[in-house]
Amino acid sequence: MRTILSQATARGQQGRGETNNHFTKITQLLFLAFGLIAATMSAQASDPVGIYALVDKVVYEPNDKAPERVQIWGAFCLAEGRGDGYAAPKRGYLYYKLNSENADTSKKEWADLKMVAGTQQIVAFANRHKDKGEIRKSDDKPTTPDAYPLGFGLQKIRENHWNSAPVKALKAFGSKYASTRSRYYAMSRN
Repeated sequence: MRTILSQATARGQQGRGETNNHFTKITQLLFLAFGLIAATMSAQASDPVGIYALVDKVVYEPNDKAPERVQIWGAFCLAEGRGDGYAAPKRGYLYYKLNSENADTSKKEWADLKMVAGTQQIVAFANRHKDKGEIRKSDDKPTTPDAYPLGFGLQKIRENHWNSAPVKALKAFGSKYASTRSRYYAMSRN
């Protein structure tokens, strides 16, 4: 009798083991599915940056001591739509007035932009979902400044983020412009 109970007990445990095995496989598949969904969602999450910039120079108006407006010269990629889309790099200048919601932050970011001007350092600022202003052609007169677009602060783009499309485009655009500019300067000196 003892043998029969032992075999029955063993069969019962074996049955529970198969159920647990089946449950474990389903749990693993669910975790895998949720992981894939989460990875897809994070891949589709939009980049919040409004403007990627390669700044050549910054001009304060009316003066450096009490700026009310700023011209930011360089190459820019402005965000388009809601995803991760950006316009192709465009050279010119952005013309802004102090943001009425936070003039002090505007001035601080302008000072930071002036510090990186001419260094080939790519920066990111503004908010994708708010007005970013327009890129003006170099021969356009500075009239009717846009409100400076506050976003998530001014951020220097590090080398480990150079694989994003707008940063790659600005790097290629900037280096192409720099080589053209150096040839122009070399020819003008001769």
